[in-house]
Amino acid sequence: MPQMAPMSWLLLFIMFITVFIMFNILNYYCFMYTPKSTLVKKTTSNLSWKW
Repeated sequence: MPQMAPMSWLLLFIMFITVFIMFNILNYYCFMYTPKSTLVKKTTSNLSWKW
């Protein structure tokens, strides 16, 4: 019955959108960054500037 097709397409679209949004939310909050273990050391040169 083609008269009832928009309702089922709309429900299908809403279902896929909700699954997509939930998948993105789970990926965003479950992804853990690994901290870098290399420490950047600042090298300060002790130069006495005389202007």
